[in-house]
Amino acid sequence: MENENTSAPRDAQWRQELRDQMSAKERTAIPRVKMPELPADYRVRCNEEVNQGLSAEQAVLEATRCLDCPDPQCMTGCPVSINIPGFIKNIQRGDFQQAATVLKETSALPAVCGRVCPQERQCESKCIYLKMKKEPVAIGYLERFAADAQRLSGVKAAPQKLAPNGKRVAVVGSGPAGLSFAGDMIKRGYDVTVYEALHEIGGVLKYGIPEFRLPNSVVEAEIDTLRELGVKFVKDCVVGKTISRAEILDGEFAGVFVASGAGLPRFMGIPGENLINILSSNEYLTRINLMGAGRPGAMTPVAQGKRIAVIGGGNTAMDSVRTARRMGAERAMIVYRRGEAEMPARAEEVKHAKEEGVEFLTLCNPIEYVGDERGHVKVMRVQRMQLGEPDASGRRSPEPIPGAIDEIEVDVVVVSVGVSPNPLIPETFDGLEVTNRGTIAIDANHCSSLPRLYAGGDIARGGATVILAMGDGRAAAASMHQKLSE
Repeated sequence: MENENTSAPRDAQWRQELRDQMSAKERTAIPRVKMPELPADYRVRCNEEVNQGLSAEQAVLEATRCLDCPDPQCMTGCPVSINIPGFIKNIQRGDFQQAATVLKETSALPAVCGRVCPQERQCESKCIYLKMKKEPVAIGYLERFAADAQRLSGVKAAPQKLAPNGKRVAVVGSGPAGLSFAGDMIKRGYDVTVYEALHEIGGVLKYGIPEFRLPNSVVEAEIDTLRELGVKFVKDCVVGKTISRAEILDGEFAGVFVASGAGLPRFMGIPGENLINILSSNEYLTRINLMGAGRPGAMTPVAQGKRIAVIGGGNTAMDSVRTARRMGAERAMIVYRRGEAEMPARAEEVKHAKEEGVEFLTLCNPIEYVGDERGHVKVMRVQRMQLGEPDASGRRSPEPIPGAIDEIEVDVVVVSVGVSPNPLIPETFDGLEVTNRGTIAIDANHCSSLPRLYAGGDIARGGATVILAMGDGRAAAASMHQKLSE
């Protein structure tokens, strides 16, 4: 574990030979690969994955574009420090198994990250191609390709794992932070048990992200890898209810990592928000993704309508509105108070939503909902906005245009304006310090005010991305291991 990123060093003879095969000018003349996609008119009628993945020929050609820089800045943009040139050059030489092995040295979920990480803001944003005014190397597409190639081959990578050290650690939550932490600790020789409140393992990867973006079979394969390494999973277990604080913190565990996420939805607090068929994106997506609402024979109910408005501009809002189209909405709208340029959602998600017929009502802010005689929402009143000066986040602040109010007919409203941390955890662990945002207060080592309790992911940083949560899991694992080794 301590000698990570050693399986594909840049000075290896094979990598030097690859660099000598083609000049930089020839490599940079190769256009960036295009991801094959299902046609929009077909995909809105099913739940199949939209991005179909690269062929081997496409992947090798895209990997050839990589200049194998002596100081690869792409790695500085990766929260889990993947050896990016190392795995890409293995793809170029056709060794897809070794490419996946290099990925798994640092990432517990490469097939997941290759699908849902915002590479354009992280690793790819540091690619030297951007300085040449060219499209960056498609690192995310290649990560997905390598992980998928290994999974579909049926060949299991030999895990690098130390002998058991006799110490037990507990993980609360099986989302990306918890899985990443568990993967690193099991490799270091710890006995790892993950406690999950829901009936399936995976956290937000299962309940939050639709299968058309991240198939459950892909998530399950990554979890099975951890099971094979020895990680134990306990489902239907609410820490503080099903299992006590004493059993977790005062029992046989040398350390506890809390990664329970941010599952408490926020609402806007405007008139009419308690009308029937106004719900959070968390509830909407969980009912459909995890509980099967809308599938033939499923017993789970979910709000359905022909005119659905989703409030917000992030990836969860895009997942919700695209799900609404697949659930039969004839008019599916994104209602966002800023402009499209300010949307935090990935550019690819916005593109896919537009292709699927989603309307974008930007510079619009809901101010009131009006119901019918049965208490169901029927009209959304929106205030037209304009952009003023930048706020603390650097985005221009939306300001109302006096008198510019529109009324829009709706059957269902899905509110996707953010989430807050799970409030049960601070209630369970007496003396646990929390911030004014409800997140667990942690130091630079991810340790909380309780000495053996560490935290990461959304419970510590607020709602964020899968890859940032995974980075927290890795950092917390390194810190806890160091402390327990002293």
